[in-house]
Amino acid sequence: MEELLHRYGDPFTVRLATNPPLVITTDPDTIRGIFTAGGEVLHAGAAGARVLSPLVGDHSVLVLDGAEHMRQRRLMLPSFHGARMKAYAVAMRDTATRAFRALPAGKPLPIHPVMQSITLEVIVRTVFGVEDATRMKRLGDQLTRILDMGSRPSIMAALVPTMMFGRGRKFLRERTRADDMIFDEIQRRRETGDFADRTDVLSLLMCAVDDDGQGMTEQELRDELVTILAAGHETSATSLAWTVERVLSHERVYEALRAEVDRELGDEPITDESLARLEYLDATVRESLRLKPIIPMVVRKLAVPMTIRGFDLPAGCIVAPNIYLTHRRPDVYPDPDAFRPERFVGSKPNPYAWLPFGGGIRRCLGMAFALYEMKIVLATLLQEANLVLHAKSSARTVRRAITFAPSGGVQVVIKPRRPLRAVA
Repeated sequence: MEELLHRYGDPFTVRLATNPPLVITTDPDTIRGIFTAGGEVLHAGAAGARVLSPLVGDHSVLVLDGAEHMRQRRLMLPSFHGARMKAYAVAMRDTATRAFRALPAGKPLPIHPVMQSITLEVIVRTVFGVEDATRMKRLGDQLTRILDMGSRPSIMAALVPTMMFGRGRKFLRERTRADDMIFDEIQRRRETGDFADRTDVLSLLMCAVDDDGQGMTEQELRDELVTILAAGHETSATSLAWTVERVLSHERVYEALRAEVDRELGDEPITDESLARLEYLDATVRESLRLKPIIPMVVRKLAVPMTIRGFDLPAGCIVAPNIYLTHRRPDVYPDPDAFRPERFVGSKPNPYAWLPFGGGIRRCLGMAFALYEMKIVLATLLQEANLVLHAKSSARTVRRAITFAPSGGVQVVIKPRRPLRAVA
């Protein structure tokens, strides 16, 4: 993509034999026009998101377009409003604390799998509302199974109706087992009748109704829960691993973060109020997401003709704001390849030039949740341990399904930093 941008300028078109023309742009003003266009003009499901249907289901907000998409989005939005994050802070903090204290000190280990275990437990607790340790492990293990299988293109290809055998059949069996567990959790919640007083996402979704007074069906609930899992587990874990890698590769940033955490938190457990004071940590997370976005671009299929930068594009064409290239525009981010959290200290990023969560009416619903979780997990790690990159660690960017992850899981060495506090 960098080579094509250099050769042809912005925008440029990629033509593949089996796909509509793909028009790629990095220009913030153009991206603004794409993100602010109505849902009747640009479709994400038709642009390719429907390939995820075997995993997330046909009712997922990811694969729907138009009025159906807006209904599901409105039903889900209150569950991820920024104000709701306070209810999840303790679960995030305590999950991270237990995970970090269980790590062997002084030995090289990959941090990516550690972050995966943390983000999975956080979702099982805050989204599914499961606190019982046995049920949490059973559900978490099964959900991990289908996510891992769903990330393999060979398995998704095997789900074509004429090829439902071998790996595809195995995936369908595992998905059915996961679905049975999810429907069981929904039924448990209905039987107890206490979901109106709970703060987990499942309970909030069960209370949500649309303009006609209709709530979600059990199948819709299942599809949105798996969507949240698929969109918020692996992506957050990968972003955390990349952030650790970037921070430990820049001693100046690491020392500044440690100083801020010591000054603002001391030995006290992080809270919603103290998190708000960690300005440099917030900037570090945003800079890491700028340099290492998990997904390289967002795609929208034109439902009607549209003019972009003087080019008349026909209906059926796909327009794609390129996240990776936009984040490396030197006119927006001087010395764009440098890791400099100071770019975001005291200022909020331009939503059309910083877009790791997409934008417009399709912007990731879990953006506030993900940023909140990343900051709590990283602050807890900085409180609990000293870290260094393992001498032989060299993380390259590798593909994992549609995401970009660090090879080798980012090898680190952890040393206890201070006497352990009690964990709730």
